[in-house]
Amino acid sequence: MSNNEHIDEVSGVSTTGHDWDGIRELNTPLPRWWVVTFYVTIVWAIGYTIAYPAWPLLNSATKGVLGYSSRNQVKNDLAVAEAAKGKYVEAVGSKSVSEIAADDGLREFAVAAGGAAFKVNCVQCHGSGAQGSKGFPNLNDDDWLWGGKAEQIQQTITHGIRFASDTDTRISEMPAFGDIITPDQIAQVSAYVASLSGKVQDASLIEPGAKVFAENCVACHGDNAKGNKELGAPDLTDAIWLYGPGETAIAAQVRAPKQGVMPAWIGRLGETKVKELAVYVHSLGGGE
Repeated sequence: MSNNEHIDEVSGVSTTGHDWDGIRELNTPLPRWWVVTFYVTIVWAIGYTIAYPAWPLLNSATKGVLGYSSRNQVKNDLAVAEAAKGKYVEAVGSKSVSEIAADDGLREFAVAAGGAAFKVNCVQCHGSGAQGSKGFPNLNDDDWLWGGKAEQIQQTITHGIRFASDTDTRISEMPAFGDIITPDQIAQVSAYVASLSGKVQDASLIEPGAKVFAENCVACHGDNAKGNKELGAPDLTDAIWLYGPGETAIAAQVRAPKQGVMPAWIGRLGETKVKELAVYVHSLGGGE
């Protein structure tokens, strides 16, 4: 015991010799259970570093006597997951999209898988919410150029639109009427088409525009301008416009129409994934 140490009169425990303004620090020993636990953790830690990968080396790390690998564990977990969903993938591959949509379990699986595929392959054009943008269709509404039934959506995804390298792609092209009719006639027919879903600046153009429409446009868009899904001709009576509303945008499309192109996805994704995408898109709410 040092000169500053002494036995505390109250507790009977020796002090450490430290003194602060007359307050002495007791040298109370740690509880035995705490000391034993501390040494057990040391032994356990040493054993762990021997059993499992732990110590870094120059180009790798110690592998541990048990040979455990987190990479292999992840690989095994993924294999188990693949095996679990294998029966669903097989079922999707063997059934039509209508049959898949009618089966609650398969539909749920296909929507989840198709949603993941959509985020990887389709959001670049159609947007993360499938809301589309100018020149790229909104897949949430009920306006479909080529039809919104599940099979029609599958056909579009499979072979694309105006995709030259696929012989079964959907093809229809609107003529450039700037080379066929006069600028006045373009203004007239644009006013007439705009009047079908809204107001126009000069109502006097509507009647002659209807005549121009009857002579040049009904073959594709129909007498009632409701369009034709067999030809990909849009409905001109609603307020949904792929390249923008209003007489100016309509006139630009009549004069020199933009012709959108969509790739054929069957070669890249395969039939099963295309079906999953079709079911997902159909489930967004605008499918017929």
